Amino acid sequence: MKKHIPNALTLLNLFCGSIAVIYAVNDNFSAAALFVFLGIFFDFFDGFAARKLGVSSELGLQLDSLADMVTSGVVPGIVMYKMLELTQEKSVVMKVIQEWNSDIELSGFKLSALPLIGLCITLASAYRLAKFNLDDEQKNYFKGLPTPANTLLIVSLPLILEFQNSDAINNIIINKWFLIALTAVSCYLLNSNIKLFALKFKDFSFKANALRYTFIILCVVLLIVLQYAAIPLIILTYILLSLWDNITSK
Repeated sequence: MKKHIPNALTLLNLFCGSIAVIYAVNDNFSAAALFVFLGIFFDFFDGFAARKLGVSSELGLQLDSLADMVTSGVVPGIVMYKMLELTQEKSVVMKVIQEWNSDIELSGFKLSALPLIGLCITLASAYRLAKFNLDDEQKNYFKGLPTPANTLLIVSLPLILEFQNSDAINNIIINKWFLIALTAVSCYLLNSNIKLFALKFKDFSFKANALRYTFIILCVVLLIVLQYAAIPLIILTYILLSLWDNITSK
């Protein structure tokens, strides 16, 4: 019976991700983010449960990646698509370059060309997950930004717009060049060779997990002070701490 517990948690991740897709498509980003957070929660604990119960399996590994592809692959791609679509609506007023406003019409349904760039995140996520499944090195660290971390970064953008009430930040986010650049950086980080530490605890001693505890404390402080605006800074902090750890460990 216990061998099915991790897979059940993985399926809950997939379930939450599927609901998040529905909400994201319908522009309800708060609800989409809620189910993404739940999905990532289940994603963290399915591996934890598998290790603690001693029931890790190849099936679980493949199922985990398939669930992540939805929650941490399809959802951020749709969110970025919607964000770019929002900048295009704004750009009509600002009279930006006409070529970006051209539409692709298929059977009466129009797709704008610019927002489709956001789906590159979905493609990059799929490529990363496929590489991860074939890589035997990533046991105690990640090579490239994990898809859940990247998803939190992308999903935080509409939350910042909705809840932070900062015109300066909003003007940055609702800028197509910023979003295009962020999409490119996101795709690169997902498939880079940068070593990033994993939040996996073999024991709970501070000496063996000083870096992890430091990161968790910084996350809590940033979230209390900056709320949703803290999420991009947390991802940046995660990358910088990992780079620092790589240098000092050498």
